[in-house]
Amino acid sequence: MKKERLDRLMVRQGLVATRSLAQRMIAAGEVRVDGELIDKAGAKVPVGARIKLTAKPRFVSRGGEKLAAALDRFGIDVSGRTVADIGASTGGFTDCLLQYGAAKVYAIDVGYGQLAWCLRQDPRVVAMERVNARYLESLPESVDMTVSDVSFISLRLIYHTAVHWLKPSGSVVSLIKPQFEAGRESVKRGGVVRDPAVHRRVLEDVTHAMAGLGLELMGLMVSPLIGPAGNIEFLGWWRVDRSSVAGSSEDRLGWILEALREADALLRRRVGR
Repeated sequence: MKKERLDRLMVRQGLVATRSLAQRMIAAGEVRVDGELIDKAGAKVPVGARIKLTAKPRFVSRGGEKLAAALDRFGIDVSGRTVADIGASTGGFTDCLLQYGAAKVYAIDVGYGQLAWCLRQDPRVVAMERVNARYLESLPESVDMTVSDVSFISLRLIYHTAVHWLKPSGSVVSLIKPQFEAGRESVKRGGVVRDPAVHRRVLEDVTHAMAGLGLELMGLMVSPLIGPAGNIEFLGWWRVDRSSVAGSSEDRLGWILEALREADALLRRRVGR
């Protein structure tokens, strides 16, 4: 009987949108083949095998869970909205937005061919591949919101341009990754940032820079999912404020301290302390 890699077969059978998601689920012990637990993505299994997922993912990538946590925590309603997803990649954020009722999503990424096929075929999604958001001066229309999950670049560089895509009542939800904001001298080997003092400095710098772009901080939280290398990440929510400097530094500090407390609690739970 013909056999195929388990991760490829899961995609072929429509159980997951991407091989990377299949690989994560297999490694997490969430996949059984003909009743047997398989923990190697490269395992060859019969093409007619019965594959069962013990935990079906909500979104095409784990990024969707991060955005969903922010939308739920901050009570953000995206129904009927037009949104730009910066750094769309596989489309976890885009998928989340659609499931939460967004009318249209511009899925923007500097890469090519990463967006999940189910999203690429969705008429509500405008795939903008091989596009560097840092240099994109405008979209075909102003948007109600931008969301972003970017790597190897600071949010300050992205939003220097992207802020101009927003409607006057627009808002931003963005993942903040300290490993790409802190500077090389603060990032340990393997690209991991664990020092709470560095986390605080990053959050202060990012929120101050966003305020200077006319974005008022409305909420800040730790991401419920720790990054693949063990990095703590944060999620910020801003709204457009055309005053010279949006919001007060005292308000921002309050959000920052609360997010840092959440980060400490998350790490303690992870190590069982």
